[in-house]
Amino acid sequence: MNTPINIRNGYNPIQPTVRQSGESVIYVEVLPDLRLQPYIYCYWELKTKQPIKDPFTYRVVADGCIDIFFEPAQPLESFVMGFCKQYTEFELDNSFHYIGIRFLPTMFPQLFKTDASQLSNRTESLDAVVPPTAKFIAETFAPGQSITAIKPILDTYFLRHLSGISLDADPRLYGAIASIMQKSGVLNVETDIDTGISPRQLRRLFEYYIGDTAKTFSQVVRFQNILRAKPSMQSLRENKLFYDVGYYDQAHFIKEFKNFYGVTPSRAFGR
Repeated sequence: MNTPINIRNGYNPIQPTVRQSGESVIYVEVLPDLRLQPYIYCYWELKTKQPIKDPFTYRVVADGCIDIFFEPAQPLESFVMGFCKQYTEFELDNSFHYIGIRFLPTMFPQLFKTDASQLSNRTESLDAVVPPTAKFIAETFAPGQSITAIKPILDTYFLRHLSGISLDADPRLYGAIASIMQKSGVLNVETDIDTGISPRQLRRLFEYYIGDTAKTFSQVVRFQNILRAKPSMQSLRENKLFYDVGYYDQAHFIKEFKNFYGVTPSRAFGR
């Protein structure tokens, strides 16, 4: 099996913690088996501890990943959410319990031989994309199962799946991704990435394995690195940090940040 670069070494996608409804809604992430960590970033759980008064809006920020998710109480319905170049909001009921599998960039297409561009900016029924995995979820999970109980079941399934496939680790694609991550997304993809192939060929690779262009992926990586740094608005104003991370002015920074997050930096960082 030809193993791609370990993207986890240079990229740790963040989904902001749930703040709405206080302690009534919890979100946790759990690492998969060590052997799966180059492919799966985490398993996650989003649930209500008790029914909440009003319907819940769950915001997913752009992170460059593809996720499978389902409710153990309704395992016949499972979904896959592709690469998104802007934030996405889900309107949930006042009681819910979701389990998810977050794949690192390029890994869902690698594992399931699926064109990521066909999933971009949308959520699809998993049965229409990877029927065997949808069938596994439908036949395996039941109401009340926690992430602790579900983790080893998912580990066993994905380890078995991984052992039966061959990965296509195109060095031109992963060389470009390595460059983007080393520079935290702050680069000109047309001049700063030397892969030995044409821009058109590189675009095709990114669209198939990531779901969008190298430029869009770079912007998401840059955004995610800002999230991880947690800058204050004061530091952004005084130190002109937005220049350091490749924005030509503060208005450009705020506009792109809001597109990826759904709120302005001042609201996101609580300053």
